[in-house]
Amino acid sequence: MKIVVAIKQVPARDSLLKVDASGAWIDDADLSWEINEPDAYALESGLQLREAAGGEVVVLCAGPERATQTIREALAKGADRAIHINWTENAADPLALARAMATALESEKPDVVLTGLQSDDLGYGQTGVILAEVIGFAHATLVMSIETIDNGIRVKQELEDGWFQHVEMPLPALLTIQSGINKLRYATLMGIKKSKNKEIRNVTAAGLGVASQPASIQLSRVYLPGRSKQTQLFDGPPKEAAAKLVEKLKFEARVI
Repeated sequence: MKIVVAIKQVPARDSLLKVDASGAWIDDADLSWEINEPDAYALESGLQLREAAGGEVVVLCAGPERATQTIREALAKGADRAIHINWTENAADPLALARAMATALESEKPDVVLTGLQSDDLGYGQTGVILAEVIGFAHATLVMSIETIDNGIRVKQELEDGWFQHVEMPLPALLTIQSGINKLRYATLMGIKKSKNKEIRNVTAAGLGVASQPASIQLSRVYLPGRSKQTQLFDGPPKEAAAKLVEKLKFEARVI
């Protein structure tokens, strides 16, 4: 079974974020970077699926040159090889990104493609499902577990209010993985050594023929949410004032 796992490099969660001079994105000059946490769970799911069904795990990452560090981390955890799309344009456009990824996968012919549910930086939650549509794969979201069956795979999906459903799907298929469904493994010293010799195939947007496509979405402004303070006094007897306070906290502030 050939399993492709799409990963993304994002700013570390403890980074101090500042808006850049253009006002359209953050200043990334002094940031540290890490694998997108939802994608880390997708990678772990891919590795476990390979251990159960055999085959190989191929990491697919679109990003600038610095993303090589994150790709090597995925290889050190057990992925067999990687594809790096040198992607610096239309970074906020999930449709353009999905088209580039679909083109890069044409020669791979994967059985299963796994992505994280969403990215920690933009949080669209769209790239995986758009990619499934572009490549024509059956897909499922919010996947909690995967098992192979005779005619495909069986997945457990999370629904609302603690409900779940099991769905049998044909292959090939694309799944977006829910965070927290498994325990993430660490890269071993042996894995780190082996990762240095694993293949990373580098491609460019121009080489894929998608560089000239117009963006379907653009970020025009990024800004910090405004802060405001407001004081409200409740008149009347203490019991009546307390009831009014509880009502405000419950229905307006939504903290209780």
